[in-house]
Amino acid sequence: MTSDRSSEGSRSRNWLEKLGQMLGGEPQDKEQLIELLKDARQRELLDTDALSMIEGVLQVSDLRVRDIMIPRAEMVSLRRDDPLDKILQIAVKSAHSRFPVTGDDKGEVVGILLAKDLLAFCMENSRRAFNIRDLLRSAVFVPESKRLNVLLKEFRSSRNHMAIVVDEYGNAAGLVTIEDVLEQIVGEIDDEHDYDEGSGIFRRGDNLFSAKARTAIEDFNEYFGSDFSDEELNTIGGLVVNAFGHLPKRGEAVELGRFRFTVVRADSRRVHMLNVECLDPDDGLKVAAEDGGA
Repeated sequence: MTSDRSSEGSRSRNWLEKLGQMLGGEPQDKEQLIELLKDARQRELLDTDALSMIEGVLQVSDLRVRDIMIPRAEMVSLRRDDPLDKILQIAVKSAHSRFPVTGDDKGEVVGILLAKDLLAFCMENSRRAFNIRDLLRSAVFVPESKRLNVLLKEFRSSRNHMAIVVDEYGNAAGLVTIEDVLEQIVGEIDDEHDYDEGSGIFRRGDNLFSAKARTAIEDFNEYFGSDFSDEELNTIGGLVVNAFGHLPKRGEAVELGRFRFTVVRADSRRVHMLNVECLDPDDGLKVAAEDGGA
């Protein structure tokens, strides 16, 4: 094991030395390496996308699962005792391919259900007795503190695509997928369903909503009846980051007009998800009524 690590370190140093020689200096730390890479971009040795991905690779080893996980409150999960009709409804509405299945408590994940395993139960004339326990796959559990580069290696070796994140007490704190990790390197990955979700705003309570950071300000204004300007910024995430004056971390909050925005998901390069609280209770109730109480 020691010799493997030694050879890995030797290869890394040789690579850095060669890169330093090509760019006119040997980097002493990661910050200097990034500066050299940016210099290579200015010399047109790298394009912007390549530089962004290299930076993402370098940053993955500094990030931990807690930095990118989907919090438990945002998880789309199933309950072990849910009837088939409810499970099918959730699967169709969310368009996810995997679902955590919980027991009596949402913090107790008992397995993973694959959407494809439900196909046999979708046709009325071919339905057989449904027992979710017969379809459950084993869940993979990882601690909040696990580094993303280690998790990515485990995903690749085990061929798992989802892991349940547990806190120090062993309760589910959230989930993380291989897509979440890869997005730290290549940026946001959209699939065909991401464009069918409307504005990306979801009501969670009378005065509390979740919004994807990439939601257009125009869509946000239409949904809430607000009047934020979109002349200089296009997305609600951009508006919030501009209000902070820096790239905020998860849990940071800022008030803008009639709203309090709290960062739910963010990494070292962008904000992904926000909680939106209507500071005037009447606003939240009005939106809820217009939304059909959904």
